[in-house]
Order: sequence, then structure tokens, then C-alpha cells
Amino acid sequence: MGNSSDDARRRESWLRFRDHRNQALAVEHGWLTLTSLQWLPAEPAPLDQITGLWSAYGPASAGGHATLTAEADDGLYFMETGEPAVGTFTATLGNEESLLWVRRGSIAVELAARGDRYAIRTRDNASPVHADFEAVPVFDYNPDLVVAGRFDAYDEPRTLPIATSNPDVPGAISAVGTVSFELDGTRHTLVAEPERLGALSLNFHDATNGETTAGWRSVATRRPGPDGTVLIDFNRATNFPSAFTDFGTCPMPVDGNVIAARWKPVNAGRADFQAEWWRRRPSCGRIVGWDRRRTTSAPSPTT
Repeated sequence: MGNSSDDARRRESWLRFRDHRNQALAVEHGWLTLTSLQWLPAEPAPLDQITGLWSAYGPASAGGHATLTAEADDGLYFMETGEPAVGTFTATLGNEESLLWVRRGSIAVELAARGDRYAIRTRDNASPVHADFEAVPVFDYNPDLVVAGRFDAYDEPRTLPIATSNPDVPGAISAVGTVSFELDGTRHTLVAEPERLGALSLNFHDATNGETTAGWRSVATRRPGPDGTVLIDFNRATNFPSAFTDFGTCPMPVDGNVIAARWKPVNAGRADFQAEWWRRRPSCGRIVGWDRRRTTSAPSPTT
């Protein structure tokens, strides 16, 4: 879409976008460092990969809390202050909130409330997925994947149920309308979620999932124009963190958010390499898919 000057400008912007994404993935204690997700028991007990005794009382939505009991020999320190965590401590989160609570060596412990239950996720900077990461492989920029669409807003936002990458964690989204567009000669309509400053997020499945891309991806748009027009650049489709790790709780697309078109660019270029990457992915983290800045393996993976 557009002329050669527009295409060149968009490609340069995409290259910067891709570089920023790779930098974001490489940060310490980021998504590539996840090594476990463990639900907290009702009674204090040890957990894998970290010292101390951990427990939770009650659901997060009802004021429940998590408890950590640690001794000096456990070697735990609070992330925020660096002070030793010696004694018994509690923390309260709202559902879907997280807190980088304590650390030990290269491991940081994220306390999380998911599905109204408390859990911890260990984030280890020494994880092979993090240590070996250089960049997410991507297909070349394709100007044909920049399409014009139309946003039709709902009268009021709608709460819709969804699944997540963890079968134990139910989810829901706030949908603000639909975006319709044509791709590969086929008309599609996707439910849209709100982003900052009026922008939109489109989470979707397509025919390449599980072959040359991750299980699902997302693409963000800018704020629609007054007449509802919106530009969608699928070169910027990205992976959720669950594309890199088995320990994510990422939202899946709402039912019906499927793009039936089988984009030729996804099945060309580095597609074979990406498919091989998917087959060889480490169990602790997947890097696959056409990330265009959001999944792993083709459009770069994302958080």
C-alpha cells in the first residue's frame, strides 16, 4: 500500500521497531528469563529453584495475601531495597498484578496473582534462552502487508471471555469495537482491544500458526481517524511472551479472531528456518514465528 517513498519510510521505521523489540527482550529478568511458574500452597512449603517457605491465603480478589518466611541462610534480598529478607513477610496483589519481590543470585522472584490465585515465577538471568538470545529471526519487510481498515466502535466496551496460554488461568478482554480489512483478496473482521492514546490492539490466529509462526500473534494500530479509517501494518505483528516460554499466562484471541488468508510471505524467505527453530525450541522457551514484532520466530518475539 502506498508509493515507493512511503514503503521505504515504513521499512526504516520497522527496522527501528525490530531493534527496539530485541533490546526489550534482552533485558535482565525479562520474558526470556522465565524458568518456572509455581502456585503457592495453603501451608508454608519450599518451592523449586528458590529458597524460603511460601504460601498463600485466600483469593486475590477477596483480599488474600502471599507469605514468605526466610532465614539469613536462604540468601534472599528484596528487589526494591536490596535489604536482606529475613523473617516473615506478606504481600497483597490485585488479580492480574505482579511484583518483583525478592532475588537470590541471578534469580528474581515475581509474585503474581493470576486467575485469582497467587503464584511465583522465577526469572533467571542465567537461563539459556536469555543467555543465548541475539535477535528474533524475521521475514523481510513486505509492503503488501500494510492494509487499510475501518474501525467500527461499540456503543459501550464489552467484556468478552477468552482463554490464555495457561489452562488454569481464565481470562477476559475489554473489546471496544471491530476492525474490518481486506487481505489476500479476503475480507476479515477482528475484535479490537484498546491501547494507550486511542490506539487499537488486534490479537489473531492465522493459517501459519504452529508451522512458521507461534500459536497466535498481535498487531497494534495507531488511533483511528475521525471517519474510522485505520492503517494496519502486519509486518509489525508480534508474539506474546508465551511464544518464548511455557510459563506465560498470555491472553489468546477472542473466538472468531481468525485471519483465513495464508500469506505467501510467511511461507517463503526464512520460513523453513523458522519451522526448524520451532521444532528444536527448548522446552523452557519457544522462539518461533513471524514476529513482526510480537511473537518469536518471525516477526520478532515480544513480551
